[in-house]
Amino acid sequence: MAKNSEQLKRRSFLKWSAAGLAGMAANPISASQTGDSPAETPHPQKKDVIVRTLGRTSLKLPVVSMGVMNSDNPNLIRAALDRGIVMLDTAHGYQGGRNEVVIGGVIKGRPRDSFMIATKVPAPGRDRRSGAIPADAKAEPFFDMFNLSLRRLGLEHVEILNQHNVLARDQVLFEPVLNALQKIKKEGKARFIGVTTHGNEPEVIRAVIEAKVHDVILTAYNFRQDHRDEVRKAVAEAARAGIGIIAMKTQAGAYWDKEKQYPINMKAALKWVLSDPNVTTAVPGLTTFDQLEEDLAVMTDLTLTEQELKDLKMDIHGGLYCQHCRRCLPGCREGLPVPDLMRGYMYAYGYRNLGLAHDLLQELDIPSNPCRSCETCTVSCAKGFDVAERIKDIVRLKDVPADFFA
Repeated sequence: MAKNSEQLKRRSFLKWSAAGLAGMAANPISASQTGDSPAETPHPQKKDVIVRTLGRTSLKLPVVSMGVMNSDNPNLIRAALDRGIVMLDTAHGYQGGRNEVVIGGVIKGRPRDSFMIATKVPAPGRDRRSGAIPADAKAEPFFDMFNLSLRRLGLEHVEILNQHNVLARDQVLFEPVLNALQKIKKEGKARFIGVTTHGNEPEVIRAVIEAKVHDVILTAYNFRQDHRDEVRKAVAEAARAGIGIIAMKTQAGAYWDKEKQYPINMKAALKWVLSDPNVTTAVPGLTTFDQLEEDLAVMTDLTLTEQELKDLKMDIHGGLYCQHCRRCLPGCREGLPVPDLMRGYMYAYGYRNLGLAHDLLQELDIPSNPCRSCETCTVSCAKGFDVAERIKDIVRLKDVPADFFA
């Protein structure tokens, strides 16, 4: 029975990928004209670069943008812009704010119409573990953080401002943040507004449609999600509503294993997401010039080869990517934010970003030995992670001085 189920999953995977590619190849523009997907046109300067329109915003973007979260190398960011990447995706909290400062230095003096910036600000008072926002939260801290982001970037406006890390419908519809976003847009400090989500994505996406306020969604979307078909359906619904779709977490952890012996085929993973024509662009995190070259190649060719499809069907010890399904939470006797800890593990061993993992641990305020009272772990992971071992491994970073990662 298990074998038959696995065969069905594989056939479904191949059918999904082939259908997405066939749809794009057949007529990439006509679908958007019927409201089913973003328009796809040649890049005005490089005709072989695939460009799509971001929902109703009218922003035209190459299918690959740059996630700058893990990069503090101004030369890499500069090279990405020089080679055809248009949008840089950052956030108020990345690298303690240093990420926006580095980007500000790179874009200083460049023509303002030659690049686009998307940044993110969390809801005021948001609980780092659950994402919940206090009922009495005020919008002032949201404005303050965003205005600081503008100063760091050296800009009067950004193209996109997102409410960061939204995990549930009520967080999307929280009125003080909705009002703050709309006020910032009306003032011209952000041309468009949206939300980001890397957990419970279908519910969040559908809440955005319901709100009728946002222009953009930045969502986790990759071949490792058990609920990827449901994410795809929600993405299609949002696209039909005119909302622009940007994909993140496309590389699903970058490696299959902690030891980095088995890298995920990142070109294949990126192509897989972009084979959905409702996705305008993806923001893979770039940290090396080799990765930049790989992603530039994807900008001109989304064809998944047979070998790439085979590579995406690998599964070594569950990989490093936590899909934030939250099914693990009821099983933890200590009430730990297991998905966030697994994400920190991915930051450290997949992204090779110990500083980011350390920052996350500090925000979560995790004890140095959080599992000390449990002789055996009662947590069950949908991906088969050895949760107790991974928590023990990653919390070692907590007591390392922050300046060690600076």
